[in-house]
Amino acid sequence: MIKLFDMVDVVRSKNSGPYELTFDILFKDADHFAAFVDKKIMTPAVFAGLYGIDESLVESVIAFPPAKAVKITIIRPMASGDLGEKDIYGAQQHSPLLSFEYEV
Repeated sequence: MIKLFDMVDVVRSKNSGPYELTFDILFKDADHFAAFVDKKIMTPAVFAGLYGIDESLVESVIAFPPAKAVKITIIRPMASGDLGEKDIYGAQQHSPLLSFEYEV
């Protein structure tokens, strides 16, 4: 098992509008990116389980080879700025990905 955090340069989250969050995973090298994508390590079901959300809230898991990146977009649990919403910019939602482990 390896930690995703050890294979990437960047893991971040951000708003992708008031009703969606986007998570970016940018790999250090093409080999680890290709293995991650080819083995379908991150699926909507895996991401939903990691975040404790319904799989239907995961809109997309997209690989972007030129950047060695995977982009995941979900429907926000609460709209950005709603009363009770705790992260208006969506910038603090990536932490569960930091400890994510998978088999190579």
